[in-house]
Amino acid sequence: MAKAVVLLTAITGVLLTAFAWPSVRSSVHDVPIAVAGPAAAVKQVSTALAQRLPDAFEITEVADTAAAERLIRDREVYGAIDVSSGAPQVVIASAASGAIAQTLQSVAAGLSQAQAQTGGAKAAIRDLAALPADDPRGAGLAAGALPLVMVGLLAAVLLTRLVRGATRRVTGALAFAVTGGMAAAAILQFWLGSLGGSYWANSGAVALTIAATSLSILGLDALLGFVGFGLGAVTMMLIGNPLSGAATAPEMLPGWSGMLGRLLPPGSGGQLLRSTAFFDGRGAAQSVIVLLSWLTLGVVLCLVGGLRARRAATVAARSARTPASPASPARPQPGDADRSASETSLTLR
Repeated sequence: MAKAVVLLTAITGVLLTAFAWPSVRSSVHDVPIAVAGPAAAVKQVSTALAQRLPDAFEITEVADTAAAERLIRDREVYGAIDVSSGAPQVVIASAASGAIAQTLQSVAAGLSQAQAQTGGAKAAIRDLAALPADDPRGAGLAAGALPLVMVGLLAAVLLTRLVRGATRRVTGALAFAVTGGMAAAAILQFWLGSLGGSYWANSGAVALTIAATSLSILGLDALLGFVGFGLGAVTMMLIGNPLSGAATAPEMLPGWSGMLGRLLPPGSGGQLLRSTAFFDGRGAAQSVIVLLSWLTLGVVLCLVGGLRARRAATVAARSARTPASPASPARPQPGDADRSASETSLTLR
C-alpha cells in the first residue's frame, strides 16, 4: 500500500506542475509588435516601452500604418503602436491572443496618460482582427485545446484495442480525423460561435491536429508497445497541452516552454486554427509543417511496427510447422546380446 500512496502522490505533483506552472509563470516577454511612424517618434516610443515593460516586447520598426497592419495580418506581430499620424493609435488583434491584446490596451492607457500631461489627444484603440461577437473572450478556442488532445488519445486507444493491422489502424485514424474535425469545427463555429472564416479550412485544421496526435501515439505503440503508448500519451497530455499557449500565447509561457509547445501537435494545432479562422490562413506554414511531420512520423512508425510484428508471426508459424527430427537409433553396446539371451532363458524357465 505504501508504494501505491507514493506513486499517487508523485502523479499528483506531476499533474499539478504540468498544468499550473505555465499559467502561474505566464508573463509578457519578447512579444513581437510593430511601431509605425517617423524614426524619431518610433525611437521615443521604443525607449518608453523598454523602460516601462523591460524585455516585454520585440519591436519591429515600420514606416507607416499599412506596413504595420500587413505584419499583423500575416501573423508576424501581435499588434502595433502607430504614431505615423501624430496622435498615437494602438492596433490590436484579439483573435491572435486576447491576453496580449489586453496588455496592449494597458499600453494605450499609459500613452493616453502621457498625452494628457502634454495636452495631446487620447490614444485610440483599434482591433484589426476581432474575436466573434458570440465569443468575445475566445473561451471556445482556449477550452477546445484539451478535448482535441483527448480525442486523439481516445482514437489511439480504440484503434489499438479494436483494429488489427497497421494499415487498417492508419486508415481508421485518418478517417476519424476527418469526421472528428468536421464535427468539432461545426460545434465551435456554428453552435458556440467561437470561430470565423471558412468552415472547411477550420475542419481541415482540426482534422490535421487530431491525425497528428492519434497517429504519433499509434506509431509509438506499434514500435514500443505499452511503453510507447504511455510515452505518447504523456507527451501530448502533460507536455503538449499545457504548453500549447491556447489560452494566452506561446510567447507568454515561461522560458523555453513556448517554443517547445509550438513543436508539438496541440500547440501547432491551436495556432493553425487561429490562422484559418481569423487570418485567412496567413502564418500557418510552420504549424502545418509541424503537424505533417508528426503525422508522417506516426505513419512510418505504424508501418515499421506492423512489418516487425508480421515478420515475427511468420517466423513463429514456420517454427510451428517444422516437424521434429526423428531420434537416432541407439548403437548396440558390448554385452547387449548376452543380456538378451539371459533374459530370454529366464523367461522360458
